[in-house]
Amino acid sequence: MTTATGHARTDHADSDRTGSDAPWLIVAGREIAVKLRDRGFIISTLSTLAIIAIAFGASFLMASRTETTTVAVAEPAAAQLVAAADEAPEQAGAGPTELLVEERADAAAVTDAVRSEQVDVGLVREDGGWTLVGRDSVPGSVTASVSSAVAAAALDANAREAGTTVEALTAGSHVGERLLEEGASDEGVRFVAGFAFVFLFYMAAILFGYAIANSVVEEKQSRIVEILAAAIPLRQLLVGKVVGSTVLALGQMAIFVGLGLLGLSFTDYSSMLPAIGAAAGWYLGFFLLGFVALAALFAVAGALATRAEDVQSTASPLIMAVAVAAFSGLFLEGAGLTVASYVPLVSVVAMPLRLLGGEAAWWEPVLSLGVTTAFTA
Repeated sequence: MTTATGHARTDHADSDRTGSDAPWLIVAGREIAVKLRDRGFIISTLSTLAIIAIAFGASFLMASRTETTTVAVAEPAAAQLVAAADEAPEQAGAGPTELLVEERADAAAVTDAVRSEQVDVGLVREDGGWTLVGRDSVPGSVTASVSSAVAAAALDANAREAGTTVEALTAGSHVGERLLEEGASDEGVRFVAGFAFVFLFYMAAILFGYAIANSVVEEKQSRIVEILAAAIPLRQLLVGKVVGSTVLALGQMAIFVGLGLLGLSFTDYSSMLPAIGAAAGWYLGFFLLGFVALAALFAVAGALATRAEDVQSTASPLIMAVAVAAFSGLFLEGAGLTVASYVPLVSVVAMPLRLLGGEAAWWEPVLSLGVTTAFTA
């Protein structure tokens, strides 16, 4: 009974000293408040947001930019072909191109206009067909669109001469598409999304991981930890540091991912937004648990160091491990990627990529999260 009473008095005393039944909340709140006022954290966050915005903005401007090409012609038929090419849909891989017609007296005048750079290209009739004349080259987009217009016009004329229609001549020539895996994503988009996941996770590890380790070792070096240890248990102190950094990292990551998805909606890959958005949502879940585990390891790295100068040596193995884990999740394929999607830290990148590719069943990310949770605990 005396022992029970003694424990009761000790617990009551601890509660009085901290003013809270959960002192780690106080530590976490302090970590968040200090970080939000840190100039380096604010600058790095705004810089990353600016890079993401500039990247999507540049991509959008490049995709929407229309190139104007002047085409010299010497007869009405050529002008009609250029007009038809200008109205035709853009060729695959070619940007928007506007074709402007400039009339000349004859083919020689067209050639002279191209040579003197008065126009970009010329279209003249030669040897029963049509020839694009360029000074040193002809833009590929112009060649593709004009060739398509010439082929369509020739097919229509030949069909009329043969007493038939273009539809009859081209029957059975249509090529369609049928996907065996409707949820499968474009490989290029998948790689870019995976690289973004790797970059963000690695950046968070460096930005917040070293901050946790340095915070721990600074309090040891200044002997502040002795004062804190007299007020709260050391485990509560470390938990508070980990929780505070995790909240900041997850909030920052949610902003980055949200801005990335917003930018994606203005690109040609906006149709893939539902699949990428689902993968990004799972990424945030895996990032949360993976970062908690990583933050705990960085807290240990800080505890192992005796001086601030030692943090580099105690934390470097963790940075190397994060780099190897993240990039292996990006470049693995097949069975290797499947296995990696269940390995803690590696699964932060590997499992969202499998989900983006439509390769994982609904229960697999849940199981992988369970494995990561156990590892984190």
